[in-house]
Amino acid sequence: MTDRTARQAAFAGAEPVGPAPDSPRYSICVLVSDANEYTAARESFHAGGFVSPDSEFLYLDNTCGNAHDAYQACNLFLRAARGRYVILCHQDIRLLADGRDRLDAVIAELDRLDPSWGLFGNAGGLADGTLALRITQPDGRDLSVGGPFPVRCRSLDENFVVVRAEANLAVSSDLQGFHLYGTDMCIVADLLGRSAYVVDFHLEHRSQGDDGPAFVQARRAMINKYGRALVPRLIATTCTTLMIVPFAPLAFLANTGKGIILARALRRFLLAATWRRRG
Repeated sequence: MTDRTARQAAFAGAEPVGPAPDSPRYSICVLVSDANEYTAARESFHAGGFVSPDSEFLYLDNTCGNAHDAYQACNLFLRAARGRYVILCHQDIRLLADGRDRLDAVIAELDRLDPSWGLFGNAGGLADGTLALRITQPDGRDLSVGGPFPVRCRSLDENFVVVRAEANLAVSSDLQGFHLYGTDMCIVADLLGRSAYVVDFHLEHRSQGDDGPAFVQARRAMINKYGRALVPRLIATTCTTLMIVPFAPLAFLANTGKGIILARALRRFLLAATWRRRG
């Protein structure tokens, strides 16, 4: 059998990895509780150049009650979307002057500046605790705060988030509700080696948000979840033992010199305990 024949046989019946050639560039995904608001938002996307076949529109219907919360909806959208870029947005946004061409330019700039980017939006929190905003909303028109854009961020407001499909992002399955899922996705992206940005893509968000009891509950749940998820831990694998310490300088010390000796000793102890239980 020739090399060419062998390769053909190996790949028979298999499909190469990559987007389908007819897949759209953008998937615009909305959790809908008001059909009129959604219609107006979709019309503004159409006017901004997001049209078939290069854009698809996906929605989940909450008009008769909360059949889906935002965390469930995000994961459903991210699995179902065929686009290279998945736009997760609120039903009450309206595109203004910035449309498809501007979003293409934003993505091209991020590709050049940071090939590892995973998601971006128009409002969020930065590492120093300040905010970055490029938005029109009830408390201010044409806001431009925290630039120059793009600026790397730690959290994103959920009114408009663009997710890079190849980054394979998701939100937590053990959180629920309608708040802070943009922040959750930024944390997940960071753990996966992807970055998040606030960019200069100006649109209107027609509501200001809600910080009532449901928000307070969501905030508490997120703090508790990541308090559990990011604790120091010892992980024994089949070939080594890892001491995982969230604080970077301690992580360095834990895995060098005496820290490695301690990890090896703990590994031997864990293996011995395992075999004793099996015996």
